[in-house]
Amino acid sequence: MDRAVGEDAAPLAQPSNGTGASVGSRHAAAVVRGEAELLAVALPFLDAGLRAGDVVALTCPPEVAALLCDELGERAGQVRIDRGLSLLGARAPDALARARRTAEQAPSGQLRVLSLIDFGPFPAGWREGLRFESASNRVVQDVPIDALCVYDRRRLPAAVVEAAAATHPFLVHGGAWAPSPGYRDPADYLPELPWRREPLEDTAPVLALDDAPSLVVLRHEIGAALAARVPDRDQREDLHLAAAEVAANAFRHGVRPVSARMWTDGVRLVCAVTDSGHSFGDPLAGFRPAHGTDLGRGGMGLWLARKLWDSVDLIPGPEGLTVRLSTRLNPA
Repeated sequence: MDRAVGEDAAPLAQPSNGTGASVGSRHAAAVVRGEAELLAVALPFLDAGLRAGDVVALTCPPEVAALLCDELGERAGQVRIDRGLSLLGARAPDALARARRTAEQAPSGQLRVLSLIDFGPFPAGWREGLRFESASNRVVQDVPIDALCVYDRRRLPAAVVEAAAATHPFLVHGGAWAPSPGYRDPADYLPELPWRREPLEDTAPVLALDDAPSLVVLRHEIGAALAARVPDRDQREDLHLAAAEVAANAFRHGVRPVSARMWTDGVRLVCAVTDSGHSFGDPLAGFRPAHGTDLGRGGMGLWLARKLWDSVDLIPGPEGLTVRLSTRLNPA
């Protein structure tokens, strides 16, 4: 898919401290095993923020937030519990925007976030989580955020734990922050994430449209397929809105022919739109609107897709670029 200049683009400005994070933000990972190691890492981090007058927030599963609050005692009342600051409670663009807003509202000018990582049980979720962790190093690099992401080996697959060093500019050992020797710039790391085939793609598609004659036809066919297979009306409308915008990108900025495929098993749904362009290569596309808060200027296609579908993959191939959207279906 070719793109006009500025379409869903996010600048990849080089950081000023040589570690992949700007002066305004610090993003670290700590690998632990079990509650004792979690507390040993988390409590000093939270204590330092409370003493400094920072806005201190937890974005953790409920049982972990309860554990940490019990340990903090009376000071727990000064801590925000906000799952919307991570993929636990929001999709990537919304979590990043919420972090920015929260930091801007901090009286001390500093936000301190402790996150317990949980990307869910499926490889698509792991890939989306790694993408979020990496992209955040650029999208909020100018925001005063100290973010400590805790990776518990008991909860996470080994591949996700091992990736922490590549997606975080800092690692925490024994309470000390140090540059991560394995850190990868998002511009290099994101394009190299493996494009694993979704299992549903090996089943018979419920929509197969090659060389769509027009955008109107493609939007109609996608809408009809969703109407027949997505029971929740609100979700159906959201999915159609985002898929239609992706289809519009293919026609407006890509190269024909444009094709589409859709698969579902009643639990998950995958929609893929392919055009024949080969020049698109912005790994941060869609993590924020292309033109900032001026939504009237367009450039919202991939941003809407990341907001409304669980996972968005941009997959280059010999036939062009495929935008693959996947999500869990809500019950009726």
